[in-house]
Formats: sequence, structure tokens, C-alpha cells
Amino acid sequence: MTRALLTDFYQLTMLAAYHEQGMMDTAVFEFFVRKLPPHRNFFVAAGLESTLDFLARFAFTAEEIDWLAGLGKFKPAFLDWLGKLRFTGTVEAMPEGTPFFADEPILRVIAPLPEAQIVETRLINLLQFETLIASKAARVRLAAGDRQLVDFGLRRAHGEEAGMLSARASYLAGFDGTSNTLAGMRWNIPVFGTMAHSFVQAHATELAAFAAFARAHPQATTLLIDTYDTEAAAAALVPLAHELHAEGITIRAVRLDSGDLLAHARQVRAILDSGGLPGIKIFASGNLDEYEITRLLAAGAPIDGFGVGTRMNVSADQPYLDCAYKLQEYAGRPRRKRSEGKATWPGRKQVFRRFDAQGRMLGDVLTVVGDEQEGTPLLVPVMQDGKRLAPAPPLSELRAKTLAQLAALPETLRRTESAEPYPVVVAEPLRRLAATVDAYGH
Repeated sequence: MTRALLTDFYQLTMLAAYHEQGMMDTAVFEFFVRKLPPHRNFFVAAGLESTLDFLARFAFTAEEIDWLAGLGKFKPAFLDWLGKLRFTGTVEAMPEGTPFFADEPILRVIAPLPEAQIVETRLINLLQFETLIASKAARVRLAAGDRQLVDFGLRRAHGEEAGMLSARASYLAGFDGTSNTLAGMRWNIPVFGTMAHSFVQAHATELAAFAAFARAHPQATTLLIDTYDTEAAAAALVPLAHELHAEGITIRAVRLDSGDLLAHARQVRAILDSGGLPGIKIFASGNLDEYEITRLLAAGAPIDGFGVGTRMNVSADQPYLDCAYKLQEYAGRPRRKRSEGKATWPGRKQVFRRFDAQGRMLGDVLTVVGDEQEGTPLLVPVMQDGKRLAPAPPLSELRAKTLAQLAALPETLRRTESAEPYPVVVAEPLRRLAATVDAYGH
């Protein structure tokens, strides 16, 4: 949804006051996350493409203006102005897929104050959700190594948009595909699907279901074998697989979706191997996340791929981020929030990242724009005068870059358990600016 009215009402009450006072000077807002949640070692920036799409299309419709007029809370002159409002500002951001850490801005908006203010709610909404899911999905990818990962979360997602954006975010973070067909069409994500237990139950026998499905899909056959008795189904599948092979049909994988996945995977692997079917892979699903995948693989589970849904698509262990979109400069003067526990670093900021000779991340420096530090600057211009500076890159290209950056994380940060914090240094020029702002009270 790109509707301008999808916002908190207080954005409109503030805009009406800004309009009445003529407060149209340039404002600078930055989006950042205040702290890492427990057991998380990094974030992955995501949601930029959705954000740029929203900003490029931003406008109030006649229907929305008429509805606001009917509330009797706003003056006609303000509503006339609101109907002409468009986003004309500049956006600088970390590219999607960039690992980042607490207090590091991943997006900066530079625009007339009303424009930068009115988009706050939706920007937080988009950036927080996709970053949340991409960060979770990246941990799943690191836990799974090079095993196949498929997003299975649409049916448990919190509505249509969440299901779509979580499919996108998980693919960005390194998943191999999704069960979400519409997401596959929209972003060219590979789509995967096997069968449901209902397909097996609808047939007279389990073997009849397997044979019918394999003959209907001879090029990509994965069979769900835990509807009744997992090991019995695996044993019965052995002669059927040889029979189908004679017809030119190869069973590529079996799927386990319930019970003790470790025990079932071991027993099914032994049955298939002893039956002369070592090429049939085992694919597992059912309440999986990075913790369970780590446990299964550490125990030697012979599982070749995972379908990961609910726990990732709602980020079950951490369903929100302590994030903010805060005013850092107005009318050329740095601003700083000093609320207890929520103080911000003022002014326009840049993040510089250093790497070792092997390309591994060494540490970041958070400083003011204009203070050149050693390393690569992470925030780059992506929008000017309300227009994108480049077309949206293919999601597959962003995915490849994300995987390369995950490979550059220090080894300790790639693990599931908590690690020593990644070094992020606040540079002296930024500290001096904060002290100066504190001295004059903004």
C-alpha cells in the first residue's frame, strides 16, 4: 500500500501546525535501531526498495482529502496545500543487505520539514519489518550453511503485505526460494511446492498418492511421507521409486514435517540408502528456526534442506526492533533528543567500515558527514528531488551482494549464540557536536 493516509494521525496534526507557522525549512531525519536484541549479533538492512517506491508515489488522493475535510479538524487552506504535497527530498541509505549495528543510521531523509515528517510512520513500518525479517533469515542461512532453504511462512504471516514482504526479505537474506506464488511472480523469486497431508488423505492409499503425484510432476517430485507412519512410508516408497525410475521418473526428495526430525531423518536415510536410493534427499519443515537447525545439524541430522516458516516470518524470538526515525537537523542547525534512555547523536552522520586483508569486517566508525575516516562509507545517495537515482536492481543481484557481505562478517558474529559486540566507535567530531548541541539546548 502506498496511500499517504496510511500514517499516524498526529503526523497530520503536526503538519497543520507547521503549515500555519510557515515552517518549511530543510529537515534531516535518520532511521536507526537503538540496540541489538538479546542473542543477536548484527542486523541486515532491508526495506529500502519498498521505501523508495512509497516516497516516489507519495500523494494524497481526492478521496483522502475529502475524508479529512469531513472530520472538521483542519482548515481548508491546509487541506488544499496537503492535496498538492509531494515528496521532493533527498534520500541517502545503506544498500539493502548491508550488515549494520546499533545507532548506525541506515537511511537519511533530507527534505522540507513537512515532507520529511509526514512519511515517518510508513518509513518506520517498512524499514523495521523488512530489516527484522531479513536479519532473522540471515541467521537461518548462516545456520543452514549451503543447504537448501525455502520460505514457508505465508499462511502464518500477519496479513497479505507481511507475507509478501517477508518472502522478499528472506530471499534477499539468502533463502533459495519461497512457497509464496505471488511473491515469485512479483520479484522473480524461485517458487517451491510439494504436497499437503490432505493430498495423501484424499487417495485410497499412501502409495497411490505418491504414484499419482510423481506422474503428475515427473521432473520435480518431492513426496511428503509423514502423514501416517514415516518409516513405513519410506520403506514402501523404495519399490515404488524403482518402478517409477523405469518410467523415467526420479523421486528427488522426501519431506518430513512432524515428530522428532532428527530421529526420523536418520531412520529414513538408512531405509533409502539400504534400498539403493542414496540420491533421494531429505527435506524437513515444521517449526524451524536458526536455533533448531543448528541443533539438528550439530547432532549430524542427514537433512539436505529446510522449509522455514512461522518462526522466521514473524521473527518469533524478537518480533520488533527498538528503532526510530528522528530529527537530526532543522534549518541548518543540528538537533538532538536527550530523553532518558533515548538520547540520539545529532547531525548528519556517516558510517565508515574497515576490512582486513581477507575481506572480513574489522570495525565501524560513526561520525559526522564531512569527517573522512579510514574505510568504506556505507550510506550512499539513492534519491534526489523526489526521484530515484537508479532503477531498482533485481532482487537476485541484491541477494548475491547480501550473501557476500554475510561471508564478510567476523566468524563469531555468524554463530547463533551471542558474541562479543562488533566494534563501533563514535568519532570525536560527533562527540564534540553532541556536546555543542547540549550546550545551546537543542
